[in-house]
Amino acid sequence: MADPHGSHRDQLDEDLNEKLVEILKPEFEAAGTVPPHPDDTTAGTTADTSTAQPSDGGPAKPEATTDKDFFRALGGWGALLDIGLPWIAFMIVYAASDHDLKLALIVAVACGGAVALLRLVRKQPLRNVLGGFIGVAFSAWVAARSGKAENVYLPGMILSGVYLAIYGISIVARWPLFGAIYGLITQTGGEWRRDPDMFRGFNRATLVFAGLFAVRLVIQIPLYLTHQLNALGIAKIGLGLPLYALALWLAYSVLRGSLPDDKWDDARDHITGLLRGGKK
Repeated sequence: MADPHGSHRDQLDEDLNEKLVEILKPEFEAAGTVPPHPDDTTAGTTADTSTAQPSDGGPAKPEATTDKDFFRALGGWGALLDIGLPWIAFMIVYAASDHDLKLALIVAVACGGAVALLRLVRKQPLRNVLGGFIGVAFSAWVAARSGKAENVYLPGMILSGVYLAIYGISIVARWPLFGAIYGLITQTGGEWRRDPDMFRGFNRATLVFAGLFAVRLVIQIPLYLTHQLNALGIAKIGLGLPLYALALWLAYSVLRGSLPDDKWDDARDHITGLLRGGKK
């Protein structure tokens, strides 16, 4: 028998993905690349089956994709929500149980494990869920060892600092991280650095995510040092999914706006193919 809850979750994920594409529709229209409507089976078939072969016998060109495929490959809004659910559970249980740290940690880890198991049973991507579960489990271990509830947020803050350093150093060195990753994906090395459009786009996108981690630290560090646990919990949630979604949209906008249509299509196809793990 089909799982009615699973069907409802699938529909919710699809509705949220559709809403994201609607938000970005002005960008698509300006570029002349409006994504096909879900009912447009002809356009979907073309996108799924077209795989160009180069005439010089080199590696095959990635499968043609749309902007909607790009966001789906990132995991969609449903996958982003999976990352935040354990933290929401921790905050609620800790407050409702009169600051029972052990109980709150157990519920948070159990919540993360349940989400990962659900994704596994339904044969859905585990990339975001596993990352979130490992982060919650390690944070719970740190908090349990120290006996201080605020330390559950400490590993995340340290990780944000590491990411900020990596992104910042890559920008200062004029090897923006997104560009370096693109060079690895396409096996073109640093050719993108000789293209002003590509360099500018990847530099701006990398700067957006550097700003994401900087904002998190600027807000969270003072709250941590002053032991404001409730405010830290709210900041963790607010600076997690909502801020990540905003950064994703801004990075997409600056990269899309920096590249001509042909370069954007090629970059999107490569990145989407990588996120899909080479699967259609």
